[in-house]
Amino acid sequence: MKHLIAPSILAADFGNLQRDIEMLNHSEAEWIHVDVMDGMFVPNISFGFPVIEAVKKHARKPLDVHLMIADPDRYIERFAAAGAEVITVHYEACTHLHRTIEAIHAAGCKAGVALNPHTPVQLLEDVLEFLDLALIMSVNPGFGGQKFIPNTYKKIAALRQLAGGSSAALVIEVDGGVDTANIAALKKAGANAFVAGSAVFAAEDPAAKIAELNRTAAVAFDLHA
Repeated sequence: MKHLIAPSILAADFGNLQRDIEMLNHSEAEWIHVDVMDGMFVPNISFGFPVIEAVKKHARKPLDVHLMIADPDRYIERFAAAGAEVITVHYEACTHLHRTIEAIHAAGCKAGVALNPHTPVQLLEDVLEFLDLALIMSVNPGFGGQKFIPNTYKKIAALRQLAGGSSAALVIEVDGGVDTANIAALKKAGANAFVAGSAVFAAEDPAAKIAELNRTAAVAFDLHA
């Protein structure tokens, strides 16, 4: 199963954001993960359109925009215009989820749905065929640097099975506490996209850390082949 690393710029140095984006451009990362928080759906505020537009000017890799916001339908077209190539909304924040997914596709972006740690993967069954990506939160959303929740492995395996196994086109992304200690096991469970924030940007050499994460995931075999 092909995998990708998506470093989260929530953990980047905001005083040197262009420098960190250039580092990601030259690294083995395939996506740049952008966590948008509104202080309502989650108890934190991160950044919005001006920052995403500034990142897009320098990024040479797709922007994977994760909306941890209430009523995301209001802003889908604006996030697409700001430079998002993947837009992920939360199941818990969408009253009419299928409509939201259609709106993301209509805006020209790949559509993802994220699940909080308490939300069962079976709730995605009726929309899986319309999704490009499903994001399993392995921490409670809102803050970086949290402890990984072990139940994540079981949820990923259940979702991969629900999606049709490793031959399915669905990208299963995992976000929260991802590091070299667990990335292989996450891939074995069925994940193939890995968000890493603190693990990358707290490292002495972030680009080398991305390469290490990539190598560690690459040697993991797939239990769902």
